[in-house]
Amino acid sequence: MSSDTLAKAPAAPDIPEGADSLRIVPQRRRGQWIAAAAVLVLLGLAVNSVLRNDAFQWGVVADYFTSRSVLRGLWLTLWLTAVVMVLGFALGTLLAAARLSANPVLRAVSWGYVWLFRSIPILVQLLLWFNIGALYPQILGVKTVDLLGPVTVAVIGLTLHEAAYAAEVVRGGILSVDRGQVEAAQALGLSRWRRWWRIVLPQAMRSIVPPAGNMLIGTLKGTSIVSVIAVQDLLYSVQLVYHRTYEVIPLLMVATVWYTVVTSVLSVGQYYVERYYARGSETAR
Repeated sequence: MSSDTLAKAPAAPDIPEGADSLRIVPQRRRGQWIAAAAVLVLLGLAVNSVLRNDAFQWGVVADYFTSRSVLRGLWLTLWLTAVVMVLGFALGTLLAAARLSANPVLRAVSWGYVWLFRSIPILVQLLLWFNIGALYPQILGVKTVDLLGPVTVAVIGLTLHEAAYAAEVVRGGILSVDRGQVEAAQALGLSRWRRWWRIVLPQAMRSIVPPAGNMLIGTLKGTSIVSVIAVQDLLYSVQLVYHRTYEVIPLLMVATVWYTVVTSVLSVGQYYVERYYARGSETAR
């Protein structure tokens, strides 16, 4: 390197004395702390108003919280949620497979089912099934009224409604799997069943589990709508009590607390299931 080049090189900046002892100070965000304090104050006021409001009648809430009628309604709610989710996803998986089929008839039928049952409100569906006897008084020689009781109507209506959404969840999960994974499995000579069970499904579950967990919680809360057809779920059970005692608010709080408790447990379970299927990915925590 010539002397002219060295002469033109920029001079190194002067480093102040004691630079090694300089400390990086994080930026102070006073606005965020003020906002957080305001939120905590408002939250505290809200909690205090709920706990100290005599209109809630927390003593009555405690008396009925574990009563036999309420627990019986809670059990029916949990049973109905489990049955509807299992049957709904079983039917939804078949619909998703039909939608992804190469057969145009199966694709059209699956699309039409999803379109129809997502278009009709669940309350309307339940009321239609509840009054199905007006259209078909007998089925296979049996009176429809004797064949389809309120609980059966609730299971049928909720399952058909749930299957329409489950089909799209499953289809989206399958489509999220890279096509190269399936082609690699085919190159290894794996059978169609083993490709789906060992390759496609485990990877699809990463996309299926989060919306499926949300559907489970939504179904738990959505079962309260069956009270309109006199199914004695959790909500209907507390309604029977407050129609007799006129203690509407505390009995509604009983149902509210139970729904909150069960939903919280399901949310924790969803978190661990999601983390299990996210193993090996960057999003796993």
